[in-house]
Amino acid sequence: MTLPQQTVLTVSQVAVHLREMLESHPFLSDLWIVGEVSNLRASSSGHSYFTLKDSSASLNCVLFRGQGGAGMLENGKSVRAHGRMSFYEPRGSTDFMVDRVLPEGEGELAQELERLKMRLGQEGLFEESRKRPLPQFPEVVGVVTSPTGAAWQDIQNVVRRRYPLARLLLSPTQVQGLEAAPQIATALDLLDSDGSADVIIVARGGGSLEDLWPFNEELVARAIFRNRIPVVSGVGHETDFTIADYVADRRAPTPSAAAELVVPDGSILLQTVRALTDRACRGAIRVVEANRQEVANLSRRLESGLPDLDHLKRQVDDLADVLGNNLQTRLNVGKLEVSSFESRLRTLDPAATLRRGFAVVQHGGTRQVVSGVGQVSSGDALTITVADGVFPATAGGVAPGAAYSTASAETMKSPVVAEPESSTTPPSSESASEAAPEVPPARPSRRGRRRPPEPPAMDRLL
Repeated sequence: MTLPQQTVLTVSQVAVHLREMLESHPFLSDLWIVGEVSNLRASSSGHSYFTLKDSSASLNCVLFRGQGGAGMLENGKSVRAHGRMSFYEPRGSTDFMVDRVLPEGEGELAQELERLKMRLGQEGLFEESRKRPLPQFPEVVGVVTSPTGAAWQDIQNVVRRRYPLARLLLSPTQVQGLEAAPQIATALDLLDSDGSADVIIVARGGGSLEDLWPFNEELVARAIFRNRIPVVSGVGHETDFTIADYVADRRAPTPSAAAELVVPDGSILLQTVRALTDRACRGAIRVVEANRQEVANLSRRLESGLPDLDHLKRQVDDLADVLGNNLQTRLNVGKLEVSSFESRLRTLDPAATLRRGFAVVQHGGTRQVVSGVGQVSSGDALTITVADGVFPATAGGVAPGAAYSTASAETMKSPVVAEPESSTTPPSSESASEAAPEVPPARPSRRGRRRPPEPPAMDRLL
């Protein structure tokens, strides 16, 4: 008889199979177990190892660091733990991997609170990095609470006693019951939209978990989170913690403590102001005394260093006399120089030269001054400038070179013999040459004739 062939497995293969089977089982992957804590041991890494037991069985449990409820573990204490079953291969043990621990007896309400806290924490509503500092000297303090509750009276008393400069702005709401959570969220939104408050207090007195439950609602938590004004939570007594405490920028153990947290102590401020005033006065007195001494020293130095004003006045008078004499001397010399320049300028005055009988001859078109007979041809239009005006002329027909080479010394005094344009019959060149020194050409009538413009060359001469 032969035995059937079977697959031989290693211990590790079986252990892995057991772990995968336990962790994938739908029932064993989401368990709530009630039991008594025993054999509690905390490792140096922060993990907790313990046993949950009842009258007939026990389970090995592991709670890793960072999971909720580690502070509730205590030997002999009955707790409610949530987690999943797993198999630890190195030891071959079946362990209950705990992720939350609640005190036994609080039921479904406590479980719901833990679930909501874990979800909001994962979304970042509890992050310390997003929490804002409170204003140091608030002018308006918004309060979200019941207008008939003791919390509102406590807050008024504390603010009035500590910092009466602050004004309280109440946004009334219910703080207990089924309708409380929506009203609390609406009251927070109203203060946020109003924008006049510098800080907001959310407050109510102590109570049971059911009484404080509106402050554990997700609706209230998100209203606090989206508020643009810093929020202080003062809900319940010192041992009461709500989700509003975790989301708020600061948590106070009581409503009165919340009021003390948001406003400074006026008596301390007054003492500080008085101390600063005394310091400022003493400092001002020291500065004034030091400046007064410095002014006295400077006055003595100025008095000892003042010059002899009488001596300086005599020096000024002497210098004034010397300066006056020098100026008069320079003025006389200047007058003599001006007279000398005036005499020299008169001898060089072109107008004076023209008044002595000389004339300036220019070409009629180019306005070029005629300085030699070689520059003029027969029939050229000329402009003659004399002492009392300008008139046009036309060069005669005699060759300039021949005429002047045989002319007498008296004839040479006139540079060119020109005939007025008004003459109807031009004379012959020979008669023009002979008549030039004796008979001046007839000057045309000025009546009805436009005076020719002054030649540009005269500007340089004059």
